[in-house]
Amino acid sequence: PLLLQLLIWFNLALVFPTIGIPGVFAWRTIDIIGPFMATLLGLGMNQGAYTAEVVRGGILSVDQGQTEAAKAIGMTRLTTLRRIVLPQAMRVIIPPVGNEVISMVKLTSVASVIQYAEILRNAQTIYYANARVIELLIVAAGWYLLVVTLLQIGQYFLERHFSKGRGGRRTKRAAVQEEAA
Repeated sequence: PLLLQLLIWFNLALVFPTIGIPGVFAWRTIDIIGPFMATLLGLGMNQGAYTAEVVRGGILSVDQGQTEAAKAIGMTRLTTLRRIVLPQAMRVIIPPVGNEVISMVKLTSVASVIQYAEILRNAQTIYYANARVIELLIVAAGWYLLVVTLLQIGQYFLERHFSKGRGGRRTKRAAVQEEAA
């Protein structure tokens, strides 16, 4: 679970007081892995597994004939991946990855448990001082809503960009052929 990962990263200094190569260089773990780094590592590693699977599925969704055709005209594997496979796979990859990013933004609130000062933690700090709990929770919800809305708009435009050339839009040539028939 994400919460367990965050707690492990945050408390890593209890098991490993120093990080580095003994005798050569070593840093105190507590200086390197604070609340921000623990949040970054916990959320990043948790999200990385899901995102890697989505990307793998997206790449596998591209027809093998596309790769064979690129090989037939002499493209290298890297060029094939960059110019043929990934642009087609992005149509499949963008929606779930966008949803995962939005979900991860909302999951940052869990990081308040390890004292990371994100939106919810800041709201808690303020409402502990002035006892306006509901008002500040509504403000925090508004900030999350704003960030998620902006990310959804960005995702919409990315999806639209990578769906160019797919069905739904008629080209001029298709319209002329349809009229001739």
